[in-house]
Order: sequence, then structure tokens, then C-alpha cells
Amino acid sequence: MANPMDVLVTGGAGYVGAVLVPKLLSAGHRVTVLDLYLYGDDVLSQSAGNPGLTEVKGDIRDRGLVRKHMAGQNAVIHLACISNDPSYELDPGLGKSINYDAFKLLVEESKAAGVGRFIYASSSSVYGIKDEAEVTEDLAREPLTDYSKYKALCEDVLLAAATDDFVCTVIRPSTVCGYSPRLRLDLTVNILTNHAVHKGEITVFGGEQKRPNIHIQDMADLYVRLLELPAGAVANKVWNAGFENYKVGEIAQMVRGVINPDLPVKTVPSDDIRSYHVSSKKISDDIGFVARHTIEDAVRDLADAFAQGLVPDPMTDPRYYNIKLMQSVNLK
Repeated sequence: MANPMDVLVTGGAGYVGAVLVPKLLSAGHRVTVLDLYLYGDDVLSQSAGNPGLTEVKGDIRDRGLVRKHMAGQNAVIHLACISNDPSYELDPGLGKSINYDAFKLLVEESKAAGVGRFIYASSSSVYGIKDEAEVTEDLAREPLTDYSKYKALCEDVLLAAATDDFVCTVIRPSTVCGYSPRLRLDLTVNILTNHAVHKGEITVFGGEQKRPNIHIQDMADLYVRLLELPAGAVANKVWNAGFENYKVGEIAQMVRGVINPDLPVKTVPSDDIRSYHVSSKKISDDIGFVARHTIEDAVRDLADAFAQGLVPDPMTDPRYYNIKLMQSVNLK
């Protein structure tokens, strides 16, 4: 590639990071992963031995460690966080220390080290519940939980720090779906697929709630793309990143269609009424990014991984479920 970069990926051994890091290496970048590796030391084994990869097992709250490995970096892709409401609520103090306090530290150390670009994975949950038919970036953020509140506050911290020499971009991903070597089975499409394959039935909680989704391959491709674009195209940009908006009940029928059209689908009441239709028109208009992989692609990828034995004990192993894992490791 024309401009290989030195890229620090926080959370690079997480769900999205485990797909992103090999793509960055394939694109010619040199990658430093900073991660606690809570989900296994072998998550990036497919890239082991790549001379462009440096793996650092450590905590983003450790300023000295961050400073050491920030030196010489051209870009930061910040993925690391306590990554859903239930996991955050297990220990709100821990969540704030990682999701917000450490974020401010990272921004400060990035600027001090002369890093040129900072890409932040925020969340579409910052919008809260919207009545609008299309949730666009110009709508007010109305976060409903501490998790989403601190995601929004981090956006403000980053954009306030931006300069011509410190180019900042905020991405608000939809719910990611599909297979990763560090797999999550606590996300809508992935849950429904896992149950379809291993329980022989699908249980839908509610069903009328709309959920925006994006395939993990598209999510990772977007981060790679953002590094390749000129600084002026990404500076101070805030973009939704999603693809398909479907009701949970509709997603269940898609899963059923891919796995087995005869599977029973049970619907039970839910008190989770979050429902929103996220628009990704702006990122398409601005930089031409349009996701290419469908929900059905994600279901097929997961089913193939199950069939190949890549996901041992998918119904019971805590490593596939963030809240179970957080409970088991007792991180402080």
C-alpha cells in the first residue's frame, strides 16, 4: 500500500478486533494490539508470527504502558471497553474507569505522542429511543444508560481535542453480527443462530423491536478504509455505521430460513422496548461506504463455524457471553 501506518488497536483481541487486526496486517499496516486478552491468548493466532504484529497484554488504564506503546504510532483505533449495558452495570465504577477515564488518558497520550489519527468506536445506543423513522447523526443524543452516556461523553472529549494535526473520527456502529475468532453469542443475530443450531428452536423476546445490524466483515473493512482516506475526508466526522434494520421477529425468520425452515419459533413477552431504525446514508454520501454483507451471510458464517467445530461449548462457555465472562474474572 502507498502509506503503511503504525496503528495501535485497543481491544484488538476483542470481537471486532480479532477480525480487524488481520485485515490491517493484510493491508500492509504495522499493528500493536493492547488488550487484556480476557477471552483467550490465542484469539489472534492466525496472525501469530506476522512481523507487523505486536501483541501487548495490558490495561488501557495503565498510563505508563499506554505511553510506552503509543510512541511512534501514526493512528489509534479505539475499540476497548466494557461493551454492553448488562456488563457495565455489574460494576459501574469499573465501567467508568475503562470506558471514560481511560479514554481521556488515551486521547491525552495520543496527542502527546504526535499520533495523527484517532478513530473511536462509539455506539448507536447514544441516541436512546427515537420516534423518528430514520435515526440520523443530526438527531439529539439521549443516552438511557451509563454505558451509552459515557460513550456520548467520550465523543465530546475526542472532538474537543481534535486539531489539524490530530484528526479525529467517531463511528456509531449498529449491532455487529457474524463470526469472529473471539466470538460473542450475546448479540441478536448471533443469539438466534446459536439457539437455532443447538436448541432446535428459536425464542423471540418481544419481536416488534427494530434492531440495526452490521456484519463484522463490513465493520472491520470500514476501519481499514478510514485509515486510507485523506485526513480532510474523515476529520471531525461522526458517522452511523449500519446496514439492515429489521424487527427481531423478522431476524428470527431469516435465521430459520437459513438454518432450517421447519424450526419452531416461540415468541415471549419482553420489557426491552428499545427500537430504532439507524440511517447510514451520511457515511455512504460522504465516503461511499456501503455495507455488503447481509444478516443471512452472518447466519451462514456462524453455522459454518459451528459445523467446523470452531466454537466449542457454544451454549455454556462464559467466554462467548460478556456478562458471564465479566462475572467470572472479577476484573477490578
